[in-house]
Amino acid sequence: MAQYETVIGLEVHVELKTRTKIFCHSSTAFGGDPNTHVCPVCLGLPGVLPVLNREVLEYAVRVGLALNCKIAGFSKFDRKNYYYPDLPKNYQISQYDLPLAEHGYLNINVDGNVKRIGITRVHMEEDAGKLVHQGTISTTPYSLVDYNRTGVPLVEIVSEPDMRSPEEARAYLEKLKAVILYTGVSDCKMEEGSLRCDANVSVRPPGSHGFGTKTEIKNMNSFKALQRALHYEVERQIGILEEGGRIVQETRTWDEARGVTLSMRSKEQAHDYRYFPDPDLVPLVIDREWVEKIRASLPELPDQRKARYVKEYGIPEYDASVITATKEMADYFEQCLACYSNAKAVSNWVMGDLLRLLNARDMDITRCRVSPSRLAGMLRLIDGGTISGKIAKTVFEEMFETGRDPETIVREKGLVQISDEGAIAAVVDEVLAANRKVVDDFRAGKEKALGFLVGQVMKLTRGKANPEMVNKIIREKLK
Repeated sequence: MAQYETVIGLEVHVELKTRTKIFCHSSTAFGGDPNTHVCPVCLGLPGVLPVLNREVLEYAVRVGLALNCKIAGFSKFDRKNYYYPDLPKNYQISQYDLPLAEHGYLNINVDGNVKRIGITRVHMEEDAGKLVHQGTISTTPYSLVDYNRTGVPLVEIVSEPDMRSPEEARAYLEKLKAVILYTGVSDCKMEEGSLRCDANVSVRPPGSHGFGTKTEIKNMNSFKALQRALHYEVERQIGILEEGGRIVQETRTWDEARGVTLSMRSKEQAHDYRYFPDPDLVPLVIDREWVEKIRASLPELPDQRKARYVKEYGIPEYDASVITATKEMADYFEQCLACYSNAKAVSNWVMGDLLRLLNARDMDITRCRVSPSRLAGMLRLIDGGTISGKIAKTVFEEMFETGRDPETIVREKGLVQISDEGAIAAVVDEVLAANRKVVDDFRAGKEKALGFLVGQVMKLTRGKANPEMVNKIIREKLK
């Protein structure tokens, strides 16, 4: 592996969440009965003409600006000609030599190292239909065709071949998804195909300037699948070269069950598609003032929000990166701060217990039952000495499961912290009397013995004793 360098570029297709398709009024809603969200235009029937959905153009400009691209003043649509069963017209309306946006970039962070990945272009196109296989694509005896997705508006985002590992490719796709979600132009639901990725991968000797022969892995719809497929394909290509063979330029598919890539067809070149300007669609002359209005309407994007959190709230960069990875999580964090001003305390709970429970149940923050105001209420109970940090973890789990407010949970379960000095002192006396050897160890300079004694007091009080008061009383009694 050390004798080769990996080169990866990604082509990411993002479905835009307009109500109607790119060139007709058919619905873009997901999940309808097969072939019900169609019309003569998206089915390519004779005598029909496409009309561009203006909202698609606006959304595409938003994506280009969010990815630091230069928006073209003049652009056009082209016909990409190829035959495949899910393409009713035998061509796809796309963009070729004059795309909407070019020359952008996206910064990623892998193991603490920031790297800039170039964006070659962002262009608009219509989606194809969907083949419904009876099993996997490589084993199905036949496939059915659903044209509901035909004509759904896409932006295709093509990166430069700047990624040097599957981990960098995954970080790029995760960051790209976050940016798109912040712009609000797509729901990016990978399980529904709203965000799909084709990966071009090759290997070459380190220090080479040219590229090796590439293969393209089609239609990956999860971060894990992308990373696993790229690892497999890199090892496959290196194995072929080590045995004296040569890589064939081809399109491959990822078989998740078997953990392998499989050959689908030879890889086409641009000239194989016989691109030419679409005669039914006029070119686009894009007003600069309109572009600047769209730029001004962009929300604060992940990198900007992260920098503000570090500067304004004083939280660590890592915390800020995790919290701003999704717009919903960042919004939740800020809503908490509107009720409770200690940003680091909120960050600790969001990064710790909240994310742990969300991940354990495979949930996102939008389905969380703990409202920002109730998390803030629990933190105030800690500050006021009503509950300890340890008890708070029990309270939080109950809040997460039931959505109830912390005050009610504390009252009903009798979880109020014991802060009565006399009551705690009595328990401390009992613990010291039962653990004479540990007491002697502490007096002999073994500081760790204190932790054991505190633990015993907390155990006898079922975690309710004020831990700071317990520490103080034990130290005073052992002087």
